[in-house]
This record gives sequence, structure tokens and C-alpha cells, in this order.
Amino acid sequence: MKTFTILALLATTCIASNLRAEDKPKAKAYPLDKCLVTDEKFEGSGMETYEFVHEGQTIKLCCKSCLKDFKKDSATYLKKLPKAKAPKSGQ
Repeated sequence: MKTFTILALLATTCIASNLRAEDKPKAKAYPLDKCLVTDEKFEGSGMETYEFVHEGQTIKLCCKSCLKDFKKDSATYLKKLPKAKAPKSGQ
């Protein structure tokens, strides 16, 4: 039984490691040109932006220190993102 468990774990690991990047779902692109927390524009700020994926949505911040504020109240900041337009039906 011990051998079977080890073989099952080994097979699972091999299968999981064979997943390619294109097999994984892609995150939605970040639609704004400014930090989601501070509203500072990225262009010309001189700061190194911090980018990560939150619930399938790419998020960009003006710096990594904004991440603490984002995590405290992510729902409020996510409301700043424009809503995706629903596809037109009947055309």
C-alpha cells in the first residue's frame, strides 16, 4: 500500500509539472494608467511599479508599499476598475 501511495504521488507530481503556461488561465489586463491605490500616473513617476494578479485581475500599483493598503481594503480599490462591457446581443 505504501508503494502505491508513493507511485500515485509521483504520477500526480509529473502530471502537474507538465502543465504549460498557455494551459493556465490568463489574468485580465490592467485597464488604468495610474496606481489603483494612490491614483498617481505611472508615466514620469520614476517609481518602479508593482504588478500582481488578484482574483484573475492584473493589478498595478505605483510601488510595493501600496500593497499593504490594497490588502486592507481591496474591495474599495477594485471598485475603481472600469466594468467590462457586456457583449451586444441580437446582432
